[in-house]
Amino acid sequence: MTKRNIQVKLESGLEARPVALLVQEASKYESSIYIECEGKRVNAKSIMGMMSLGLDTGEELVVVAEGTDEQTAVNNIERFLSGEVA
Repeated sequence: MTKRNIQVKLESGLEARPVALLVQEASKYESSIYIECEGKRVNAKSIMGMMSLGLDTGEELVVVAEGTDEQTAVNNIERFLSGEVA
């Protein structure tokens, strides 16, 4: 299992379009991927789950991945949330 604290650095936070792109990114991997924030844990591959978090710029979250490609998944999700990938 790979677990990493990440700060959301996207200018608009996680509104509908960035959430959809994040779900697409998470869906590329075989690993189970979850986002944890403020006591909630949601499947990163679920658009409805991700929208329910209502994350804004500057918020801290934890990405948890478990599976064969967990390290790559967490690295690329961190790049996305840091605004390095559009």
